[in-house]
Amino acid sequence: MTTLGLVVAQFNRPITEQMEQEALDAAHAAGAEVFETVRVPGVYDAPLAADRLARREAVDAVAVVGSVITGDTDHDQVITDAAAQRLADVSVERDTPVTLGVTGPGMSAAEARERVENAANAVDGALDLVSELPDPQ
Repeated sequence: MTTLGLVVAQFNRPITEQMEQEALDAAHAAGAEVFETVRVPGVYDAPLAADRLARREAVDAVAVVGSVITGDTDHDQVITDAAAQRLADVSVERDTPVTLGVTGPGMSAAEARERVENAANAVDGALDLVSELPDPQ
C-alpha cells in the first residue's frame, strides 16, 4: 500500500477544506493511506512541511493542496512561483514525489471553488509517480 503525506494550506480555508476532502477521498479510492496531514498557514509555507514529510521513512510521496486567489497586487504570482519552485526542489532533493495541487494564481474565489478537484489530481499524480518511477539503484 502506498503511503502519502498531505500538506494543506489553511489560507482560503473554505476552499482548502474541500480540497483536503477531495485529496482524502482520492487516496481512499486508490487504496492508499494518508500517513499524516500537516496544515500550514498558506501555500508559501508548504515546502518546509513537504520536506519534513518527505524525510519520513513511511512516506512514499507528498501531495500539497492549497488555493491562491488573486488580489490587487502581483502577490499571488510571487507566492505560487516561489512555492512551486521550492516544492520541486524538495522532490528532487529528497528523491520523493511531491505533487502540486495548488490552484492559482490569477484566479477569483469563484474559480477556485470550481477547481477543488485539483487536490484529487495531486494525489493521483503522486500515486502514479510512486508506481512509475524506476528504482534509483
